[in-house]
Amino acid sequence: MAELPLAVAERALAHLSESFITAAGPGGQNVNKVATAVQLRLDIYALRLDPQVYARLRTLAGSKLTSAGEIVLTARRFRTQDANRSDARERLLALLADAHDLPQKRAKTRLNRVGKFERLAGKKLRGTIKAGRGKVRLD
Repeated sequence: MAELPLAVAERALAHLSESFITAAGPGGQNVNKVATAVQLRLDIYALRLDPQVYARLRTLAGSKLTSAGEIVLTARRFRTQDANRSDARERLLALLADAHDLPQKRAKTRLNRVGKFERLAGKKLRGTIKAGRGKVRLD
């Protein structure tokens, strides 16, 4: 995972809005009474990202990205608001860090003379095998 630039992280946390909602899962009757799940919203246009990073972020966010350009993350794994809040923020920063990670460029492979000869010989052999499968002619 790439290192997230500090300026982007600070900008993301500054433009973050969070709301607490009731969650399903562990917690017993407490789940029905207390809003422990957190829903984070981040406007990705406010981050002023590079076009390549922005494109990767759109791809990585997938269905978490709304048509208005907001990333919506919901965290409800834990029983407390603080744990869910920190979990959601970590996931958001990890998503932004992954978007800043440049994909590795593919190194071109180069076939040497012997490899090229062996490949062509294999193709020739395969062609003769396939040619032998045709209809039998009585010449």
